[in-house]
Amino acid sequence: MKTQLLIAASERDYAEHLSNMLAEHHSDAIDVSVCSAAEHLHEHLAARKFDVALLDESMIEGADLDSINLPLMLWAECDGAAEGSAELKKVRKYQRISSMVSDILEIYSKELKNERGLYSKKARITAVWSPVGGVGKTTAAIAYSAGRAAEGKQVIYLDLEPFSSVHAYFAETGRSISAIFEMLETGEGNIKMLIRSIRQQDDSSDVMYFSRPENFDDMNILNAENIAELLDACSEVADELVVDMSCACDERTQTVFELADRIFLVTDASHTAQIKYSQFVSQHNIFRNIREKAALVANKGAVISDPLVDEVIHLPAVQSPDAATVFSTLSGVSFGT
Repeated sequence: MKTQLLIAASERDYAEHLSNMLAEHHSDAIDVSVCSAAEHLHEHLAARKFDVALLDESMIEGADLDSINLPLMLWAECDGAAEGSAELKKVRKYQRISSMVSDILEIYSKELKNERGLYSKKARITAVWSPVGGVGKTTAAIAYSAGRAAEGKQVIYLDLEPFSSVHAYFAETGRSISAIFEMLETGEGNIKMLIRSIRQQDDSSDVMYFSRPENFDDMNILNAENIAELLDACSEVADELVVDMSCACDERTQTVFELADRIFLVTDASHTAQIKYSQFVSQHNIFRNIREKAALVANKGAVISDPLVDEVIHLPAVQSPDAATVFSTLSGVSFGT
């Protein structure tokens, strides 16, 4: 479901430019209408129900604000408009369109209840896990994400590791994922809309992602129920959700396994990785529960087979110190179906 947005600004050229940019780049999230004459604003509000209205100062006085779910004031620092209408939350007029959309959706997300069915998609969930660190799990997860994005899918990469390495692969220019964690903790607001507002998109791969947590404890406070709610919310605003997990095998990990449609078990040829992987598949009851949807990913050129796993994916060794180069190279490798 799209957010119904009204732009009520007396500066016609600005209103039309903003409308065109939103229609071109954000039509999946926003349905926009424009009113640039104060005498016609009443007609717009009477004819249609708007979720959000962006109103410049000249439009506010004559507007029926009660008919708008979320009226916001468009203000510009240069003309001091922020001083008026203190009761309205404000959105800065002259800024990057993507930043403005994020501001609008984030504010609106806190006004809405977290109702199910707000969006219609239901992504396939792919979990990426390893019982040992250092085998290239994150690189494999992002490479797979980039490959699916190249196929035209809307892909969200979700990093649930306690120490995030998102910044090694993607630029971090938006809000931290900690904003989502806070909403999960309070239970107030609409998490699906918040996800749409703060997710970022990598220019080279088109993979959507979130900036790392503000501190280590933000990730640690999530319980299994929070994880389930987070995956459910993300899966409703994308075609595929790729979950990069910690090496722990705790209740949160088991929750992801249960919700996943496909699970990549990543390992390499190192002795430690082979021992820990072997222990997991031969001695752990969890593996028996996920075996039918698990695939072994042999990374870094490892030649490995496992009679307990039906599908084995071999990733070549890529010699580069740059993480982004490695995942970009591997994104062209087939990960099967």
